[in-house]
Amino acid sequence: MSFEGKNILVVGGSSGIGLSLIKSLTARGATVYNLSRSISEEWPQGIHHLNFDVLDNADQLSGFLPEQLHGLVYAVGSINLKPFNRLSEEDFLNDYRLNVTGAVKVIQQAMKSLKSSHAAVVLISSVAARTGMGFHGSISAAKAAVEGMALSLAAELAPSRIRVNVVSPSLTDTPLAGNLLNTPERREASDKRHPLGRVGTPEDISSAIGYLLSEDSSWMTGQVIGIDGGLGKLKNS
Repeated sequence: MSFEGKNILVVGGSSGIGLSLIKSLTARGATVYNLSRSISEEWPQGIHHLNFDVLDNADQLSGFLPEQLHGLVYAVGSINLKPFNRLSEEDFLNDYRLNVTGAVKVIQQAMKSLKSSHAAVVLISSVAARTGMGFHGSISAAKAAVEGMALSLAAELAPSRIRVNVVSPSLTDTPLAGNLLNTPERREASDKRHPLGRVGTPEDISSAIGYLLSEDSSWMTGQVIGIDGGLGKLKNS
């Protein structure tokens, strides 16, 4: 699965899934453009980086993006777990802005570059968007919106031969999930909730994203792919 000669934009590539993806893409020959609020010392050489907060105005992207983009991955997310009666309106709005309107702004700015090739767009949802899980009211709502937007966008962009797909992970061992996995007891409990007996790794998710960016998935669009250790579909015995 080579990405030689391909330009890929990653949003949120300084840690976790995005960082794993950048390492994988560059190892396979891609030229990677990254948008994030910080850099990573683990990046390979040659990453094109722009300090960028997805909550800010996206007009600055016009001078950063290449004329041709073969792929775009929005790897920004949030984990905001609270009892429903403690979730404020601002909680819902913040999660929506990070997960939905941030993606909207970047994709809109990148559209001209995406339309110059048969590009692939990959968004990240959550198993909680389709599986009822307590204390996930705000993030479930935001991620369900991501999935709905992706399906509409896939239909709209299909005539331009731009594919739009979604990966839907369960709990993954990233800095974002650190508070949920920071003791042996918490990690063991999280592992046991998954039918396959463990939480995900960034590489589990980034490898699926790489597939969706590649020509190997050239006849796939409008799909939501669960990468969740079986949690979303299987009853744990």
